[in-house]
Amino acid sequence: MSKKVTDTLKEHDLRNTSCREDVLAILSQNNTALSHGEIERELDNRFDRVTIYRTLKTFVDKGIIHKVLDEEGLRYAVCKDQCQGHQHHHDHIHFKCTSCGLTNCIDNISIPEVTLPNGYQRLETNLLIQGTCPLCSRKN
Repeated sequence: MSKKVTDTLKEHDLRNTSCREDVLAILSQNNTALSHGEIERELDNRFDRVTIYRTLKTFVDKGIIHKVLDEEGLRYAVCKDQCQGHQHHHDHIHFKCTSCGLTNCIDNISIPEVTLPNGYQRLETNLLIQGTCPLCSRKN
């Protein structure tokens, strides 16, 4: 297991289990957001569905990963340094390629500030842009 994975678990006061190590390694090695099913397939049935779900929830709660919503459902991506526990700071754009189906975090573009009507309180903001990614654009 990579030192980065074990260090991340240690930094967040999490016990090293094979499921946690494997799930975090998969997410860390991918540049795209992955669904529960994609992670499960990568793990090749070494862990049951509920164990993987609980691992993902723990990682979200600890600020290690964040949720990404797209039209197919929920995906997960590794957090950058600014997240701590439930304090996720992911006011960035997520881009879903309609050609290859991959969802990426676009960190260098912030979501514009939105003023909500009185009585509404923002918890988090998600912005999904759909189109063609640079790799698929070159193929056309």
